[in-house]
Amino acid sequence: MKLWERLAARFRRPPEGNGAPRRTGAAGDTHLERAADSLRALLDDPSIPDDVRAALAADYAQIEAMLEKLEHGDLHLAVFGRVSVGKSALLNALVGKPVFEVGVLHGTTTHSHTLRWEVVADTGVHLIDTPGIDELSGEERERLAHEVAARADLVLFVVDGDMTATERDALERLAAVNRPLLLALNKADRYSGREREELLSRLAQRTAGLVRPENIVPVMAAPSPERVLELDASGRQHETERPRDPDVAALKQRIFVILEAEGKTLAALNAALFAGRLADQVGERLTRLRAELAQRITRTYCIAKGVAVALNPVPVADLAAAATLDVALVMHLSRVYGLPLSRAEAGRLLGTIVAQLAALMGAIWGVHLVASALKAGSAGLSTVFTATAQGALAWYATVLVARAAERYLAAGKSWGERGPKRVVRDIVESLDRDSILREAREEILSRLRSSKD
Repeated sequence: MKLWERLAARFRRPPEGNGAPRRTGAAGDTHLERAADSLRALLDDPSIPDDVRAALAADYAQIEAMLEKLEHGDLHLAVFGRVSVGKSALLNALVGKPVFEVGVLHGTTTHSHTLRWEVVADTGVHLIDTPGIDELSGEERERLAHEVAARADLVLFVVDGDMTATERDALERLAAVNRPLLLALNKADRYSGREREELLSRLAQRTAGLVRPENIVPVMAAPSPERVLELDASGRQHETERPRDPDVAALKQRIFVILEAEGKTLAALNAALFAGRLADQVGERLTRLRAELAQRITRTYCIAKGVAVALNPVPVADLAAAATLDVALVMHLSRVYGLPLSRAEAGRLLGTIVAQLAALMGAIWGVHLVASALKAGSAGLSTVFTATAQGALAWYATVLVARAAERYLAAGKSWGERGPKRVVRDIVESLDRDSILREAREEILSRLRSSKD
């Protein structure tokens, strides 16, 4: 990802030389190929469980669409800004005909609208209109606008005056995801020449580090009619209005310069950034899934071990059975984390964990042994009480073993720099022993009673 971040940073650094983007030539094709390969690898990754893939189905559909976009050599330019700054009008001016909906009411653009525009350097350019960022009761529309802009290869941010706090915040969010930005000052005809220059200077100051100065361009998407005085045949003056054509030539030229030089690299950049975000989401989802599955597995072993220890009347022998279950638990957890352990490896890991637990909790293991001895000479309710207490301790020990094994496996079969002693100590200190023992006693007691029934 660092390569793509460096590429994106080029569009926010002060220009070098004459300020024109550097032409990438064959490098752009290489970037596209690498990005496409990364998308295919993400789509075809056999290690992604079906439920994770299903939970991220919408994102995977976006990856497929983005891969198709790369293969067809398409580029997306999204227009972004507040309500009524003239986003749709500006796109119509760029296209040269009224294809995007324009209105005076808030919320005229309620959904993203995409249109194929031009072919630049053998690449098809698509324009995307988005809802305004300050819609009233429009949180969903704002989310849509951000998502569309995040997937665009180039963002055209439109303002019609000095920047508001909302606009500055939105611009920062876009820059934070390494999206190359152009800033268009629309309705420039409302200002005198001097006022316009002062406003452009303030915009450059406010967007320093986010938008390069040469990428801030004044435009007139739908200029107001020009008022002119005319003389009639009798020599009397009449004021009339003369329509003016849109003036977006400078912006169009700037867009073409960027896309001709960097278009393919921009498409690769966008695809790689999106793929990186999805990979992170998949990783987070896998982590949650593994933790949830490990928790269910641990509870199953806690019940099995607690009840087995409680029901076994032979002193100490129940401890051997418990150790066998612990080895099986560690092996099961290792498969959940995709790092399967042999029985011998699981036994050695369990030995390390138990040794640390014994050093920290010698008193608990002593009680465990005493309870085992008492159980053989007890009868009736006392046996049930003792067995339940002993089973609860076995349950608690299983939780500790499972948590320690999870830490070891989640770190790639490593205890980390602090070693097993510190890891096990942290786990012991983080768990609420009383609540675990209480839950264990209730569960084991109910199962002991049901087994007698």
